[in-house]
Amino acid sequence: MNAIRLKLDQLIDQTDLEVSDHQREQLVGYVELLNKWNKAYNLTSVRDPQEMVVKHILDSIVVSPHLQGEKFIDVGTGPGLPGIPLAIMLPNKQFTLLDSLGKRIRFIKQVVHELGIQNVTPVQSRVEEFPAEDGFDGVLSRAFASVVDMVEWCQHLPKAKSGVFLALKGIRPDAELAQLPAWCSVTNIKALKVPELEGERHLVTLSRED
Repeated sequence: MNAIRLKLDQLIDQTDLEVSDHQREQLVGYVELLNKWNKAYNLTSVRDPQEMVVKHILDSIVVSPHLQGEKFIDVGTGPGLPGIPLAIMLPNKQFTLLDSLGKRIRFIKQVVHELGIQNVTPVQSRVEEFPAEDGFDGVLSRAFASVVDMVEWCQHLPKAKSGVFLALKGIRPDAELAQLPAWCSVTNIKALKVPELEGERHLVTLSRED
């Protein structure tokens, strides 16, 4: 068993997450591809695959129990974070991964192809130019922008009545939340535990006040 898989298993053991052998293999495959492509394309500042398991994989998959609904969009996904790990964890839900940079979307297409991930749609677009059609149950963002910018730029994306914004943040972003527009309110702030990750992590859920 390789070192990435050992690290992943060890970290998952410190959580309550249920992750099948197949899902673990896909998560390891993703880290290997990210590490390989990163040398040429500079997709993440994290260089060490062991660190990627903590900072990218675990940091993403701890969100999986909190996703309600079927259709999600990961805005400013970069190399597919948190969208790819979440899609692996939740194969029955659909994920659109949006980024404006072609090299990132090319990488995601390669990942989806090589790992046989069926529930991801990669899209190269600026968020404000992306038509939402009938909307998403959840609009995810990990390192995309401040909460205020996120809801302003993405306000056309959630489903009208039930859709929510899900912002993955470090420390509680109370100063940002104090500046939210009147039409948007915080419905939940959940502290997340990520094994071996220094610093705090929070999942902020926001909804539209119509």
